[in-house]
Amino acid sequence: MAVFRNMFTILPAFHVENVLINKSWFHCFIETLTSFRIVINAMSPDEKMQSILADLAERSSVLIAFSGGVDSSVLAALAFKALGKNSIAVTADSQTLAPGELDRAKAVAKEIGISHKTIYYDELGEPGFAENPVNRCYHCKKGLIKELKKIASDYDIKTIIEGTNISDLKNHRPGYMAVVEEGIYNPFVKFEVTKEEIREIARKLGLSVADKPSMACLSSRFPYGQTITADALRRVGVAENYLHARGFTVVRVRDHSGIARIEITPDEMVRLMEMREAVSAEFKRFGFSYVTLDLMGFRSGSMDEVL
Repeated sequence: MAVFRNMFTILPAFHVENVLINKSWFHCFIETLTSFRIVINAMSPDEKMQSILADLAERSSVLIAFSGGVDSSVLAALAFKALGKNSIAVTADSQTLAPGELDRAKAVAKEIGISHKTIYYDELGEPGFAENPVNRCYHCKKGLIKELKKIASDYDIKTIIEGTNISDLKNHRPGYMAVVEEGIYNPFVKFEVTKEEIREIARKLGLSVADKPSMACLSSRFPYGQTITADALRRVGVAENYLHARGFTVVRVRDHSGIARIEITPDEMVRLMEMREAVSAEFKRFGFSYVTLDLMGFRSGSMDEVL
């Protein structure tokens, strides 16, 4: 829909005498776009994968914004398959990266065989980020892309790609505006690949992260408007790590000014309640004042429910 909303911004200014010409151009464009979308929607995941491979192969080199999650891992695997040594995966190590995620990203890059580089990125130092506005992710992504462009320039790489998928665009994604503004290429958006199709492609490629739960950065654990600090990120990170180490698979510890709101899947709630005294004691040691369990269970992006 963004294409249609922005359509008139790319139409040239016209006078009365060329109205018919522009209308004709516009209708041809719409017909072409509609035909393209019909073809894309009819593609199987394997056909979409082959289309992405062919598209990547036409580029001289690519840099992949690589988190080690299933989306960026599939992109990295496809880029390496299409371009070999002319592809590089870059992971940003930062205070908002969950404990253990950097090591997991390194392991997946090694599994794929792609060249992997780690950079440090200080989101908290990025103007507009720590204040945690509704468009926080825009500021983060904008700054990160600038750092990735420096790396791309050093390696004489012309194309940066990242793993936003068509399912993501149904949700609150202010970071995607920065991606579009900076001219970053999104194969999954171009070929309308859904999250489930990405997992299917990952299984076909034999990637170990095919069923890995999504892991948003730790800044998503704070209500909009609540300042994000290094200490708060630390306590959220160690709290989630504590629960993961005890077998809880999908975990979010939301930090409401020092009150922990734990989100887990409903089927694991009874087990958590059986551990409530130990969990509460540990969370208070981590720096939380109170510890609560969200009865609604895990929801991706639950902080967006107030928007």
